[in-house]
Amino acid sequence: MNKMYPSAAAALQGVVKDGQLIAVGGFGLCGIPEALIDALRDSGVKNLTAISNNAGVDGFGLGKLLETRQIKKMIASYVGENKEFERQYLAGELELEFTPQGTLAEKLRAGGAGIPAFFTKTGVGTLVAEGKETREFDGETYLMERALMPEISLVKADVADTSGNLRFRYTARNFNPAVAMAGKLCIVEVEKIVELGELAPDDIHLPGIYVHRLVLNASPEKRIEKRTVTTQGA
Repeated sequence: MNKMYPSAAAALQGVVKDGQLIAVGGFGLCGIPEALIDALRDSGVKNLTAISNNAGVDGFGLGKLLETRQIKKMIASYVGENKEFERQYLAGELELEFTPQGTLAEKLRAGGAGIPAFFTKTGVGTLVAEGKETREFDGETYLMERALMPEISLVKADVADTSGNLRFRYTARNFNPAVAMAGKLCIVEVEKIVELGELAPDDIHLPGIYVHRLVLNASPEKRIEKRTVTTQGA
């Protein structure tokens, strides 16, 4: 089976549709599938529900899809770096399902493992628990969380072989493996593609069985988030 596609647009063609549940890998701006996000924007699909730890920043990452109003709902754990996100949310133009970061990771992991739901103490007694089932185990209250099984997963990796076996680079691995495993169809953007057998078995972080389509993006922008401080007395 040929998993190689000549461009991000080609890899999305025929599989992305209005109203889909889509998961996007990355943490902040680290390890995000930049070319696939751009291609998703250019496809014009709308009314998407996007699962991602962050919502990008203004003008970059998922922030581009917010600017074009293609996302109707975000499922995320942190959204504090995007002014357009803030504006849309406060204006009632964007739905938001806040999810604790560990719970979000487990919801994706459970989806990839075929587990429909799980119980956690995280969120009990808070807004996170509203409308959700609770149950007692050994005298403690737990909250039931449903797994996430997106129709499409967009993932970023460092290297892939032609069978889709992936190697991630340091912290850019973050949510990407869980996003890849959870998706019914997984599209991966990589910086380098090698022949089958060139990656040592112990060097493979995610087996190719989870990967359906591959796109080469050898020169991503790779923005870096930096701390900014105000000089004392300024």
